[in-house]
Amino acid sequence: MAAVSLLAVATLSGCGGDSSTTTVAADCKPQHEFKTLTDGTLTVVSFDLPPFSKVQGNDITGVDGDIVKAIAKMECLTVTVKAAGAAAVIPTAQAGRADLAAGDWYRTAERAKVLDLSDPLYLDDMGLVSEEGVTAIPDLKSKGYTVGTVEGYLWVADLKDYLGGKLKTYPSGVNCYQDLEAGRVDVCVDAYGGAVYATKGKDLKVEKAEPFDKVAASIEAAQATFPMPKGHEDMLKAVNEDIAALRSSGELAKILTKNGLEAGAAEVGEPRLIG
Repeated sequence: MAAVSLLAVATLSGCGGDSSTTTVAADCKPQHEFKTLTDGTLTVVSFDLPPFSKVQGNDITGVDGDIVKAIAKMECLTVTVKAAGAAAVIPTAQAGRADLAAGDWYRTAERAKVLDLSDPLYLDDMGLVSEEGVTAIPDLKSKGYTVGTVEGYLWVADLKDYLGGKLKTYPSGVNCYQDLEAGRVDVCVDAYGGAVYATKGKDLKVEKAEPFDKVAASIEAAQATFPMPKGHEDMLKAVNEDIAALRSSGELAKILTKNGLEAGAAEVGEPRLIG
């Protein structure tokens, strides 16, 4: 596992102020009482995965960033952001060097063994990106398409079994889209939300994959979460209750649409683990 690359440390707003400030109003009353890694601040480790997370100078933007800042505001906390490479984010949270990890992390059974996982934030479907608008996974095989996807994604093993040598894997979605536009692959399989963002302005169509029994990830959308170090029950309870409040108020749906995603992704159903 790669070591953390600490690219930026930024302090953002808490309760009672604009998100670009570094202060918490003196009369701010937190919704809950819980200990954080550093008193008065919520330490978040993240990486760049628009539209879910992007560390920009003194700010973290995107869906997860906006949710983090909303929670911090409710709890009268500033936010300290540690930027790391994608492979280092989860180990950083697991080791207790951050209060939580942000960046469209899925609720998986393996992850739940080593981390506490917040209640679901939003749904993230399996997406198919192509020029013609492919929606059915069986078409990938019957039409002899060369298919690209990102290493480590939930559906990789199933697609390898189903497509064999017709599946190519890449270190990032950017590489896959470059090959798609160059005609070296016919379809890129990516997380739906990220695909919508990545293909803006391109002559490409993003479709949610139709359920197909040979690819488990197509049957039920993944639930995104904030992974947290194990054993911080008070903080986990507070974060979960804050997420519930944001959902019931409609704020969570607004955050999704603000970042170019569907409001319906906020309707997550009961918490579940995949994998």
